[in-house]
Amino acid sequence: MDERRIHQIFEIGVWFKGAHALIECIGGLLLYVVSTNTIASWVNAVTQDELIEDPNDFIASHLSQMATHFSVATEHFYAFYLLSHGLIKLLLVIGLLKGKLWSYPASLAALGAFMVYQVYRYSYTHSFGLLVLTVFDAIVMVLIWHEWKVVRQHNPT
Repeated sequence: MDERRIHQIFEIGVWFKGAHALIECIGGLLLYVVSTNTIASWVNAVTQDELIEDPNDFIASHLSQMATHFSVATEHFYAFYLLSHGLIKLLLVIGLLKGKLWSYPASLAALGAFMVYQVYRYSYTHSFGLLVLTVFDAIVMVLIWHEWKVVRQHNPT
């Protein structure tokens, strides 16, 4: 594969990370401004018909149970986590897209730390989504590492 194609894949991966970071920021902000009672009401409204039709529906029953046990402390933790995680990634994405040299090692360190945490969380949740996110992060890390090597070769200062 030629360097131009690898660079295009790098940019696409970074744009996807940026979109994911923006969604995390929006989710974190929403969790700060929406009450736990409102969240529980929304979840109940969304799952009610499904639970009437099938009281044993796996997804609907789990969502409903999670909403019932969703505390203010949990809400604040997730709000802080999503917002801080998203803001860090947005800053790094902007740096990568602008070709800032500091952003390459910083992105590798941040993504590595996020991946360690995701694997730790996976050990408790066994969430398929965490595995997918971790694999995607690993691919983006390889692309960042490659791009960083290319940038340093062309700009050795």
